[in-house]
Formats: sequence, structure tokens, C-alpha cells
Amino acid sequence: MKPTQIVDLFAGPGGLDVAAELLGISTIGLEWSSAACKTRRAAGLETKEGDVRSRCPEDFPDASILTGGPPCQTFTVAGTGSGRKALDDVLQYLDLMLEAKDVHELKNIQEDLSNKSEERTGLVLEPLRWALHAVMEGNPYNTIVLEQVPAVLPVWQAYRRALESKGYKADCGILRAEQFGVPQTRRRAVLIARLCDDPVSLPLPTHRPYQKGVPQNEGDTSLAPWRSMTDILPHKGEFYVISNYGTGGNPRDRGRRDHREPSATVTGKIFRNRLCRPDGTELGRFSPEEAGILQSFPPKYPWRGQDTGQQIGNAVPPRLGMHILCAALGRSAPSEEELSGLEKDWDRGEPASNL
Repeated sequence: MKPTQIVDLFAGPGGLDVAAELLGISTIGLEWSSAACKTRRAAGLETKEGDVRSRCPEDFPDASILTGGPPCQTFTVAGTGSGRKALDDVLQYLDLMLEAKDVHELKNIQEDLSNKSEERTGLVLEPLRWALHAVMEGNPYNTIVLEQVPAVLPVWQAYRRALESKGYKADCGILRAEQFGVPQTRRRAVLIARLCDDPVSLPLPTHRPYQKGVPQNEGDTSLAPWRSMTDILPHKGEFYVISNYGTGGNPRDRGRRDHREPSATVTGKIFRNRLCRPDGTELGRFSPEEAGILQSFPPKYPWRGQDTGQQIGNAVPPRLGMHILCAALGRSAPSEEELSGLEKDWDRGEPASNL
């Protein structure tokens, strides 16, 4: 039997891997961005730099868990003709992959898809290629976890049907990050699948949903209050944030967030946000460490490279990742002791395989 190890495709700076390591699960991340790889290595996360399309499951023989958050920008813009066409292309190729008889056919389909005008269209199908390749070779992944923006849900729904046809039990849907203790209103499409006999379900919320105008201490008493920016950045005192972009794709959410509220969705533009005192005095911008903490990364996480805002904005919030992994593996929700690791300074040596 394989050891419990994650191979994380499109691993980014390590959000899901931080969660896994604190749960006692070893990880290895595959990432093409040299900047994100620098961050990962500085954080002590095992890292292989490269393109997921040039690799396959045999390159990571110890991994029993497949995770990933492939880029999906080509069909995430709601209401555009090009976005709808890209989504239709993905679903068509997904069916072709499912009909493939062997890994050579899978590779041919991948190469055909890579030749399309927008190569990122095909990247969303890479986790499925890996999963089907492993099944065809008789060494399937025990568990699969995928995460992306809400517009990707139709793809995850198609993934679910495909994986169920291969013997997996699966679930997918939209999760709200603030309902798992992340101090941020972030909605994500998540799929989990496992080879097992029992039903598989997404994690249940542990915190109340944020509603504008509803105080933090009001709502369902069976759930904890959502967490505010000041709960995790108390040193900043009183402030409000002015954003110049929408959150979750909804332009109505542009505007201000008070320090007593959760942050708006952290994106790659996080450093454009202006911070002000209640009297209007400019307070500057969030630091990389503060932006990472809003994503629930531990303090002193070693951000590296020139695109730290993009790395932070694209990452899986580790706290949400902990809950997702526990549900995917059939474990109970993470304990307070496990979650507390996200509140402690991150200080790990660089593994030998990264040197």
C-alpha cells in the first residue's frame, strides 16, 4: 500500500500543502512558477519545478492523494461568448478522455488540447488526465481534491460523474471560506473524491456566514462567529479597507470593509487596497505577511519573488484546506490543536530534496 502522501499539481506557494503538513501528511508540489517555487522552498515544502503536462503519476510513485487548483481564467468570465465556448471545449475533451482506452490515447488527447489557441483551457483537465492515467495503470489515487473559483463548478460536476464511473465516491459544491474560520469572504468550487464504500461529503461549516450589517455575535448559536480582520490583525488598530475591484466577481461588493468585518476576497490585486484610519488618514497597504494572514497562512511565512500578491491571491487558504482534506480523507474536522498551527510563526528548514 502506498504511504499517505500528496502530489499537489499547480501547487502555488503551498496553501494546501501547509494544511496537509500540519495534519501530518507529507506533500510534494509540482509548480511551474519559479517565484512560487522560491516561496515553497523557503517554507521547507518539497517542490518540483515544472509543467504538469510533462509529468505523470509514475514520476511520483509514493503519492496516494492527488490535489490541484488548475488555472481556469478562460471560462471564468460570466456571460462572455468566449468563456462559454472554452467551457464547452473543456467538457467535450473531458468526455474524450473518459472514452480513452489507454494512456497513449490520453496523451494524444492532451496534446490535441494543448494545441488550442488558449492553452490554459486544457490545464483544467490535467488532474483528470492524471487520475485516469493512474486508474489505467492499476494504481489509482485513493483520494482526489480539487479547488477553484465558483465558475469552475460545472467542470467539477463533470469530473464527479467521470470519477464515479471509475469507482470513486465524490461530492462537489461551493464553500464559503469565512464559514471555516478564514477571516475573508471567499467562495470556492471544491471537489473531493475517494475510493471507498461510504458516501463522501464536503465539510460542514464551523462558523456563521457573513452577512453585511449583521453583527458578528448574532446568528446560529451552534456555529462560531465569523472572524474579522481585527481578530487576526489586532496590531493594526481601527481601520477600513478601500478596494478598487470587485470580490467574487460581483461588482456590487466593491467598496469598503471595516476592520470589524472579514476581508473581501483576497486576490492578486491585494496590494492595491488602501487602508485608512476612521478619520480618513492614509495607513498605507497590507504587507505580504498581513495579506498572507488574511488567507490564513501562518505568520512569518517566507514569501519570495516579484509576484507575491498573485501568489497569495491564488493560494488555497490553509485553514479551509485543512477542513477540505479532513473531509476528503474521511477524518473528523481538524482539531483546535491542528488549527492552532496556523496561528504560530512558520519556521521550517528546507528539505534536502529542494537543495
